[in-house]
Amino acid sequence: MSKPSPEVYEQGKGMDAHNQVMRRIRAEKEETYDPHEPTRVWLDEDNTPGGVFQSLTIILNTGGCRWARAGGCTMCGYVAESVEGGSVSHEALMDQIEVCLDHEAENADEPSDLIKIYTSGSFLDEREVGAKTRRAIAETFADRERIVVESLPDFVDREKVGEFTRHGLDTDVAIGLETATDRVRHDCVNKYFDFADFEDACAEAVAADEAAGDDEGDAGVKAYLLMKPPFLSEPEALADMKSSVRRCSAVDGCHTVSMNPCNVQRYTMVDELFFQGGYRPPWLWSVADVLESTADCDAIVVSDPVGHGSDRGAHNCGECDDRVQTAIKDFDVRQDPSVFEQVSCDCELTWAAVIERETSYNMPLAR
Repeated sequence: MSKPSPEVYEQGKGMDAHNQVMRRIRAEKEETYDPHEPTRVWLDEDNTPGGVFQSLTIILNTGGCRWARAGGCTMCGYVAESVEGGSVSHEALMDQIEVCLDHEAENADEPSDLIKIYTSGSFLDEREVGAKTRRAIAETFADRERIVVESLPDFVDREKVGEFTRHGLDTDVAIGLETATDRVRHDCVNKYFDFADFEDACAEAVAADEAAGDDEGDAGVKAYLLMKPPFLSEPEALADMKSSVRRCSAVDGCHTVSMNPCNVQRYTMVDELFFQGGYRPPWLWSVADVLESTADCDAIVVSDPVGHGSDRGAHNCGECDDRVQTAIKDFDVRQDPSVFEQVSCDCELTWAAVIERETSYNMPLAR
């Protein structure tokens, strides 16, 4: 990974000890990436306030999240997939968009109504994606129904959001809040901002929505939460997620909450803890429990466990993982908690024992 200048380290933000460890771990990365190729692109289906849409998800390959290059979040290894040098040109980024459009044309019967654009950082940070590129991307997808763009709350303002809504695009800003509990976000995730900053970003989205004309798109926020960051026991993580989902759904402008179970990524502190036996990804039963118990929230609540059933992703015993994952995906679309009544397994008793007995002062009770 390229070495940033000292000012990019964002001194005074986050925990210096965490940042030093993360910079050391990420320096181990050896891979290089083509700035003209996106990190990933795929087709899927998503539940939105406008209905269930076919989606085209794009992970742009940029110079990397500025916070991650400073040290950053304990669980996030995406910056290791970033282009060397800290920046990518407008022409290269638009080449990446063309690759994604070609992928869609080859694999979909018709253009997707929903476009989701991530940078593994902040799409609205102009040091990652310049204003010229941002406006060109808004124009490229002006004929679609809805777009999701990812950003830290620092970079969310009504003018940037308005560049998309004025094309008639319903626009959602995806914010990696991780948790509504400031202490957990600061100490376990090593994210520097507060819940109040998330509320301010939601207010900016609401302002963009109110400023939009009748023929323009709506604007709102999609909160991303992290189920079981490091240093929390399973019951602590479960309680924190239930509380966080409810607090997010109560914020004006936040219409969707996506709960992401932590998975073990390379070049992260979580990876080192996992290797030493000090971290276990969350149980899929915990994911199901959060979704079931918060189904009455005003917001759409969804989850998409990455790497489910593997040691590095959310998992149960191995026998029931696919069935529980299917129920989770079903819930995402239908928002019906009764789907979880249709799955069961003997390992649910083990999970219940973990919830009753596991504490932060011991190693995970079950792998």
